[in-house]
Amino acid sequence: MMAPHRNIPGGTMRTHTTAALIAAGLLATLTACSTSEHVEDKTVTAPPYKIAKQDSDGNTRDVVVEVDHTTDLRAVFDDVVHGLSDEAGYHVVINCSTGGTASADNRLANGQHAIGSMGAATTGLDEGASEFSINKGRTCPAA
Repeated sequence: MMAPHRNIPGGTMRTHTTAALIAAGLLATLTACSTSEHVEDKTVTAPPYKIAKQDSDGNTRDVVVEVDHTTDLRAVFDDVVHGLSDEAGYHVVINCSTGGTASADNRLANGQHAIGSMGAATTGLDEGASEFSINKGRTCPAA
């Protein structure tokens, strides 16, 4: 024989309300995450640049970028890295399109990006990580 059902005040209603709150919280969190990523993609626009050279094979790959300005070089780097997908370690250099010579570029910035375990091994960075630095005192267009 079954034990008699105890009537707990708010028992079933409390369970449904708690479940609904948890579901609403998860939905809000997921929506916030996807919205913020989407907004970041739309609001951060890189200034104009040209990829002058990009290696397409190997564990370490060079990407040479040329610009006509020094405006927001980090956004240029981030945009270039966003377009990379093959597992490798990437060395990205940003040069001014003017002021270089046959033996030396007018280097404005340097960066590295690691995709996958091979990228981490070749760059010394964690998988998916980047490092970026600007060479201070450089001008573009060159004076």
